[in-house]
Amino acid sequence: MALLTIRHVAIVFYPILAAFGVPANLLTIVVLFRGNCGLSKCISHYMVAMATADLMVIMFCVIGYHIVMYQYPISFLSYTSACKVGMYINVTSLQSSVWFTVLFTVDRFVAICCQKLKAKYCTVRTAFSGIITAALLLHLQNVPFLFEFKPVSVVNGIQWGCKRSSWFKTSLVGASVSILQSILTVILPFVLIALFNCVTVRRILLASKARRGLRGHNSQTQKDPEMESRRKSIILLFSVSGSFILLWLTAAVTIPTTRLTGTAHYDGDYTDSAYVATEAGYMLMYLSSCTNTCIYTATQAKFREEMRRVLKSPWTLFSILFKEHKERKAHVPKGRTFINR
Repeated sequence: MALLTIRHVAIVFYPILAAFGVPANLLTIVVLFRGNCGLSKCISHYMVAMATADLMVIMFCVIGYHIVMYQYPISFLSYTSACKVGMYINVTSLQSSVWFTVLFTVDRFVAICCQKLKAKYCTVRTAFSGIITAALLLHLQNVPFLFEFKPVSVVNGIQWGCKRSSWFKTSLVGASVSILQSILTVILPFVLIALFNCVTVRRILLASKARRGLRGHNSQTQKDPEMESRRKSIILLFSVSGSFILLWLTAAVTIPTTRLTGTAHYDGDYTDSAYVATEAGYMLMYLSSCTNTCIYTATQAKFREEMRRVLKSPWTLFSILFKEHKERKAHVPKGRTFINR
């Protein structure tokens, strides 16, 4: 019963997620790239990188793997070479989304808690360098993942499908790669985000208490622009980090557990409870690739305004072209018309 339930949920869940996630992340990239959201360029760089990685997760992990490969098993993605590359891109996309979130959290931690480092670290150059370096390291780190799989079958000299090699499951190299992937994808990012958020919360509470004490009674009647700006930054940080922690919590438990206990390789036995728990964790994990757009819309007023402008711009362009066409048509000289009275 659990198998039927989780498979039926997955069949409905992933197409809905793809239908919402692709346009939502594309819209987020366009809105942030225009740079009119009232955010610093440093924050915008991290948010664009996060939205791009989330878009890749939706495109490759959700659409390519969970929709195309499952619903259409006989396709170009079923070739062993394409399957290997697809699995490599899936893992790299997920890790990129995770580590870009970590970089964003660290940037906000430095901006709030380390004032001496803020001028040097919270810059566009640092953000760009960090994003590029993280992407390159993740791609290099996942190269052994290409050798983890072997063909499921060979038909007329053509290799079809891919499954984990038996030697990879039992060898020390395979175990090391699996553990490393679990650490880099789930455990370490999860711990870092939680740790930096805890330190940031403590710093904010102490700073707010001290500032209220210095302002005295005026704090009750006058608004503090610095505290208001800090409050908006905190809301954005905690919304992004909090949703990540909540949605990745199940995966943070199931993925390392199944890998370390050797139950991550099902070999077609999808009735196992480990499969049900891991699939639920993956669904919530992929859902986190669509939540940032909703968070930005809910917490950033200027983001909402800019999003409305972007959504209206195609219709605005159409109305301008239509108006020009009508004016051009009105200025075309007409032939004489004779009226018999």
